[in-house]
Amino acid sequence: MAAITKSPFLLLIITLAAATIAADPDLLQDICVADLNSTLKVNGFLCKPPAAVTPDDFFFKGIAAPAATNNTLGSIVTAANVEKIPGLNTLGVSMSRIDFAPKGLNPPHTHPRATELVFVLYGTLDVGFITTANKLVTKRITQGENFVFPRGLVHFQKNNEDKPAAVIAAFNSQLPGTQAVAAALFASSPAVPDNVLTKAFQIGTKEVEKIKSRLAPKS
Repeated sequence: MAAITKSPFLLLIITLAAATIAADPDLLQDICVADLNSTLKVNGFLCKPPAAVTPDDFFFKGIAAPAATNNTLGSIVTAANVEKIPGLNTLGVSMSRIDFAPKGLNPPHTHPRATELVFVLYGTLDVGFITTANKLVTKRITQGENFVFPRGLVHFQKNNEDKPAAVIAAFNSQLPGTQAVAAALFASSPAVPDNVLTKAFQIGTKEVEKIKSRLAPKS
């Protein structure tokens, strides 16, 4: 350590490296509105020219009203992320609205790039997440209450009541990503080999094919 402190340049390099690992870098400009039409891909989106920025780049009304839940799961997620609000680019936040029909389910899934905090608009939900030690952390939440789902952990929300429910979900990412567990394993393209799924779930090939047929994207 004494040798390091005698070299100011080396100490500076170590300090800068530690700072890079510890947190995301600060913004280098006031805004960086996403150019969603650019064919160039970066970690995020390229910025639109300042002269092309409009108030609508920071506006979205898509989560103001309930969305239709007449589907197999009885739930629908309406995202308010950078793909809908280009002004969120580089700001590290986004939201979603999740509407539930009576008995509706938002099935087990993960957000690989964000922690999720939900606020119940109305109704009652049974929610939970599973830790890497396979412990289920679950709670019944109702109107005005919050619950947190840590980043990357499998979680779900279920409406076990006979009336609709809805939540607003906040994320610490402009594009948190969503990976539904069942669809990822049984409806990927190319498909996960049957012998992987039969061994992992201790089921037969017929059961695997039956699940795949039920989860296959509708043409």
